[in-house]
Amino acid sequence: MSDPTPNSLREVLRAVADPASGKDIVSAGLVETVQAKDGLVHVSLLTDRAHAEAMEPVCREVEALLARQAGVKNATVVLTAHKAPAPAPHHRAAAQKPALLPDVRAIVAVASGKGGVGKSTAAVNLAVALAQQGLRVGLLDADIYGPSLPRMLGLSRKPEVRGETMIPLPAWGLKAMSIGFLVEEETPMIWRGPMVMGALEQMMGQVAWGALDIMIVDMPPGTGDAQLTMAQRVSLSGAVIVSTPQDIALLDARRGVRMFERTRVPVLGLIENMSFFCCPACGHRAEIFGHGGARREAERLGTEFLGEVPLLLDIRTASDAGTPIVAADPDSHAAQAFAAIARRLWTKVEAQLGDKATAAPRIVVS
Repeated sequence: MSDPTPNSLREVLRAVADPASGKDIVSAGLVETVQAKDGLVHVSLLTDRAHAEAMEPVCREVEALLARQAGVKNATVVLTAHKAPAPAPHHRAAAQKPALLPDVRAIVAVASGKGGVGKSTAAVNLAVALAQQGLRVGLLDADIYGPSLPRMLGLSRKPEVRGETMIPLPAWGLKAMSIGFLVEEETPMIWRGPMVMGALEQMMGQVAWGALDIMIVDMPPGTGDAQLTMAQRVSLSGAVIVSTPQDIALLDARRGVRMFERTRVPVLGLIENMSFFCCPACGHRAEIFGHGGARREAERLGTEFLGEVPLLLDIRTASDAGTPIVAADPDSHAAQAFAAIARRLWTKVEAQLGDKATAAPRIVVS
């Protein structure tokens, strides 16, 4: 069975009527984009803010129609209002959608300014450590181009789909979702920004996460579409920046901090990964990448230094084997380091939850 194409799905959408003109939404010019890849479909419908409320049932009808098509695993539909005039206050609310993941008490992004600093390893081990501390934990792999959670968690099967909802895979006491669960491990994700944003929205809004105390989001490196999508579509409790000690990595970490500041996401602290190396044979300590750079950078930026994690062979071999070090060897120095950072992270997040419980739900313009 061949995968559905944008053109074939566009023809399917002719079955949906535009409530304003009576024409089908394709003929009425309301279908801005249709994107399809590996069973994930993203559709943008044009409207103005005055008609956004009337278009909400159309969005639901389009999603339901697409979900019934052969080869479609998940479909998401968003309203766009390009070149729209400034709306009156009572019309503005109609174009707004509630933030995703409303049953998740806290969402924390684990990010880095560059690749290769062990960000995914930190995200996975922090999530497992939080689960070991008795919390209900979700782990979302937001790195669409380079998903690594399936390998690190030892998962290779696809998630179950019930109706229009995917069931996250359980592993090491948490719930996990990654685009890597839906495609073959060596399949390159050659997607443009809107497809990345659509896939992220699907993994948040069309996955049965249930009630969680905290969700850890493994962000892709850099400051691109995924970071903006997360900042705009969910109420992030904060971000954790992972860096190695050397200056070039810290320079990129600075960019990550500034990006979250500009999107009004609090930076909860910095982690120094590969902080030092201890020879397993003789115990000699070598600071291969320098040491203490992240601590000094945290002080300079006015944020907290959450802790340091050593460069150890066991961390790498455990990750490659699909058994995070905090689960494989919880008494090891590395596992204890991750556990201590996780405890401090939860303490900081928990202090915010009282305010969050009494605040009005955050809404964003789609």
